[in-house]
Amino acid sequence: PQTIYDPVAKKYMVYFSMHVPNGKDIIYYAYANSSFTALETIPQQLYFPADGNSCIDGDIIPKDGKYYLFYKTEGNGNGIRCAVAESVTGTYVLQSADYVNQTKDSAEGSCVYQLINSDTYVLMYDVYNQGKYEFCTSTDLKNFTLTNKGKMNFSPRHGTVISITAEELNRLTTQWGSGLDLSITGTLSPLVKTQNIVIAAENIFLPVRQGTDLTAFDPQLTSILGTSCIFPQGVQDFSQGAVTYQLKIGGIQQNYTVTAALNNNPVLDGYYADPYILYSHKNKRYYLYPTTDGLVNWSSSSFSAFSSENMVEWQNEGVILDLKKAMPAWGRANAWAPSIIEVNYGEYYKYFYYFSASKKIGVAVADEPIGPFKPITEALVGEKPAGVTSGQEIDPDVFRDPVTGKAYLYWGNGYLAVAELNGNMTSFRSATQVITPDDTFREGVHVFYRNGKYYFLWSENDTRETSYQVRYGVADSPLGPIQVPANNLILSKNYDLKLFGTGHCSVIQAEENQWYIVYHRIARPKGMALGAGYYREVCIDKLDFDAQGAIQAVVPSLEGIGPVQYSGPDLPVTNIPNVIPLISYQSSVTNKKYYSLSGNFLGSNKDSLQKGTYIQQIIFANGQRDAEVVLK
Repeated sequence: PQTIYDPVAKKYMVYFSMHVPNGKDIIYYAYANSSFTALETIPQQLYFPADGNSCIDGDIIPKDGKYYLFYKTEGNGNGIRCAVAESVTGTYVLQSADYVNQTKDSAEGSCVYQLINSDTYVLMYDVYNQGKYEFCTSTDLKNFTLTNKGKMNFSPRHGTVISITAEELNRLTTQWGSGLDLSITGTLSPLVKTQNIVIAAENIFLPVRQGTDLTAFDPQLTSILGTSCIFPQGVQDFSQGAVTYQLKIGGIQQNYTVTAALNNNPVLDGYYADPYILYSHKNKRYYLYPTTDGLVNWSSSSFSAFSSENMVEWQNEGVILDLKKAMPAWGRANAWAPSIIEVNYGEYYKYFYYFSASKKIGVAVADEPIGPFKPITEALVGEKPAGVTSGQEIDPDVFRDPVTGKAYLYWGNGYLAVAELNGNMTSFRSATQVITPDDTFREGVHVFYRNGKYYFLWSENDTRETSYQVRYGVADSPLGPIQVPANNLILSKNYDLKLFGTGHCSVIQAEENQWYIVYHRIARPKGMALGAGYYREVCIDKLDFDAQGAIQAVVPSLEGIGPVQYSGPDLPVTNIPNVIPLISYQSSVTNKKYYSLSGNFLGSNKDSLQKGTYIQQIIFANGQRDAEVVLK
């Protein structure tokens, strides 16, 4: 049963579900007497579903003069829907046939509450077959996003959340003591990476951002009563070690040992995975292109990008490609594991962005590293290579051979495939080859060139496992064969620091003699509990080589790297003309030129060409240039 105050009747209304034999489950309501000891009215049906099916587990919350009834569709979908009415007793009308719960599993026992001093509402529900609660947020009570940031130290079934005042809490704790969760819960300081705070009993570790002065640092520790009950207040010196804090609520006092240290890992706030790093020679900035994580079953349908001047402090550039809005029907889900390449055509730059979508591989093109990106209509990779019967067509990696200037695309889960790209960077020049190095190869290939050798990195095991890790091989050609060294494990878990699932990497030579590896790990410290493999975060550490060129094992760190100003190799001009798919510009065409697929200029008259395939370059009045492959 639930209760809510009816401002019209000026009474508390009690509502509940009841099953009549041989009938449906129905939500009823009645009014309680003034002492709240009995019902004083005959129960009446509260909600009449249009489909006539059962409904149970009602929960009502008022918003903007309306009442929102969340309920379970018992025996008919087993999810949470919402109906809306002008008064608390109805008439309730279904808001949408869509379920508001963000899980495919059965859910019941929903409860909705508004966060204090916020426009955000939280929907919690019992995923009863999984034995857990999920938490979603919304500002309109119609569109919900899975957050799972709720913290619970108990296991309720069909629980209801209410808010209480600080004065009420003090009275409760004085009466009932530590039966409530009276603890330091976190920090309000923007200098702390709140996602990575470690609270272990009375010991708290605060990972702080680059530039934090630990000699005069105020962590702004907070509890369910805020900051005013935690002492000492103000700045403290953390540079010499731990500082002792006291939490005082009611008659309870608890001491905490608090330490703080610079942690540049993870480099991004939030949950992201499968990072690909690029230095833009056009904009003189670093860019990161990850998978958006924190979603069950890796269900993101959009890609975001981040930029930085120093590889430590990153700026969220927002969504650069939304599959549901930009892609045709074949590729609107599972936005995973992108890669990108910057092409210098001398007078201008182009960016070719390769990505997994619905377990196929697409490509999009832009003039800037953060877009807007225009995807090519057809999938670049949509089926398995000949002879391959298992695995997935995901995890593309683009690589330009600095020796020959040729570009290649690598991909595969369960196998490693490669094909040479045409000059347009959006189609293949050669047939696909399978070059899987050995049976440790799972996914996440990355290729780079150093001192005459081609290095192949890949991830082993499943990303949900703590043993997800990176191995490598070398070759004399971008097409292999790949030679696998005896000691080729270069990135694996750091058990002492509880850093697990370290994998799916890319690398960058950001300085003349220094390389860096960008990878994801299971979020620390809560990733395993939230759902290993779905809550991952991006990190950067140094990548070193011995005198013979062997990659040295990377020890995953909390500290990460310091600021790095780019002094790596320049980006050579690509001599192939502007051979990318035609993109519309708001300008008239002033000229057309024709080239062979190898880049030789053939003239401006298409009629003079023999039958065949050519590159048609279009020159616009506003100076923009574009091109497409044409047949005659």
